Amino acid sequence: MAPESHPGTVFRAATVVDGTGGPAYRGDVVVSGDRITAIGEPGTLGARHVVDADGLVLAPGFIDMHSHSDLQILAEPDHLAKVSQGVTLEVLGQDGLSYAPVDDATLAALRTQIAGWNDDPPGFDWNWRSVREYLDRLDRGIAVNAAYLVPQGTLRMLCVGFDDREATGDELAAMRRVLAESLREGAFGMSSGLTYTPGMYAPTSELAELCRVVAEHGGFYSPHHRSYGAGALAAYEEMIEVSRWSGCALHLAHATMNFEVNRDRAADLLSMVDGALADGVDITLDTYPYLPGATSLHALLPSWAAEGGVESTLERLRDSAARERIRHVMEVDGSDGNHGVPIDWDSIEINGVRDAGNTGLVGRSIAESARTAGKAPAELYMDVLVDERLGTSCLMHVGHEDNVRTIMHHRAHTGGSDGLLVGSRPHPRAWGTFPRYLGHYVRELGVLSLEECVAHLTARAADRLGLPDRGRIREGAAADLVLFDPDTIADTATFDDPRRTADGVHRVLVNGIPVLEHGNRTEALPGRALRRNP
Repeated sequence: MAPESHPGTVFRAATVVDGTGGPAYRGDVVVSGDRITAIGEPGTLGARHVVDADGLVLAPGFIDMHSHSDLQILAEPDHLAKVSQGVTLEVLGQDGLSYAPVDDATLAALRTQIAGWNDDPPGFDWNWRSVREYLDRLDRGIAVNAAYLVPQGTLRMLCVGFDDREATGDELAAMRRVLAESLREGAFGMSSGLTYTPGMYAPTSELAELCRVVAEHGGFYSPHHRSYGAGALAAYEEMIEVSRWSGCALHLAHATMNFEVNRDRAADLLSMVDGALADGVDITLDTYPYLPGATSLHALLPSWAAEGGVESTLERLRDSAARERIRHVMEVDGSDGNHGVPIDWDSIEINGVRDAGNTGLVGRSIAESARTAGKAPAELYMDVLVDERLGTSCLMHVGHEDNVRTIMHHRAHTGGSDGLLVGSRPHPRAWGTFPRYLGHYVRELGVLSLEECVAHLTARAADRLGLPDRGRIREGAAADLVLFDPDTIADTATFDDPRRTADGVHRVLVNGIPVLEHGNRTEALPGRALRRNP
């Protein structure tokens, strides 16, 4: 009997891992237009184009719940880092700092402050100011789909400025108004970066008031909370209380337990999360499957040293008395920018610079470079920040493997790369997060089953975003798909060579259009900005 004929493409005899967490099964899956239109027994469905998927896994496209592609998704539209690992949707606007909503002055400040995350490409057309305009810009053509969070630090910068103080009543009203407008324009919620200025200056009550607005619009709150170090559990508890008080769904960003003070304490975090879930608090979280973290080098400064913005920060870094005060806080007391932990200069590795004269620092710890230069580590650190006008990124070697494995088991867990795409030697998580989950933690270590891991990376994330037509393989769902070899999928990006594409990823479809075929990037840009329907 001839296979039933359909328009489009059939993935024949695939091992279908559908995102629900249910058992894998062999079947034919037909894609027509931007939808999955039919699913049947192996060999029963035909189509104009046939992809032999025997021995390969067909899964929903992976959802990167914590991405820093806000600028590079536009500046480098092939977006190979994410396409090549099977990502079909990224959540932008993270850590409380991104490029909408802004005015001219706020945009200028952000371009400098987060250049270490995103670069500041010469000649780039910054032709948006509002969230709607930014989403419209994405719709001109991007490689993968994108969702956006309103960055609370940007809101504060726009409505309050860089001062370390509580917002006035009028300023809080302005933030609420701009936030509501941005949510109506399509944002999915709000993010915070509570170890980054100026968002970190907001008290708990201000965050809760803003989260009430997010809840009213059906969104969620995704905080990088106040400490991943000495005060980690208290910082998580603050975010849970904000969720309780405001009624806002909570998604804990890169939910790790780092630094020596938190070794083997993942169970304490998960116990707290489970207690809140039992009380009816709506909580999810994401992690990346690596030990080192990554951020801007200047983010390690004490918050008072960054008050007033970039020029004020640089002025303090040039002042001898201020430098000594900064050194003491960082090395003795524990800077809030370093999560309340006295800094270990051997653990901080510069991995991206903008000044060609500083390329010799890349790939070396602050302590190592300081020894070579005959300087104290804090002196070299502050000199580099001045030379680079804060546009430097770093790796922080502070994670613990047992914590990483414990947290990824949790029922609220999703995947997020937290990947920075710029710099001389960016963290390899930008290119390897999703294959690493499937290769290292599923196939090699057996920490998660294949079906469970795919559910973490797809349907769970789609549910948090409120996107019932994504993250699952079923008839009528969006045709965001990845076809991979479960026996060979693996991350190949390393800290020494971080821009290497994954092994074992054969095809990737975004909205039904191939962006990767036979492991090679096509020229298609079928992605679009998804907009939250309040």
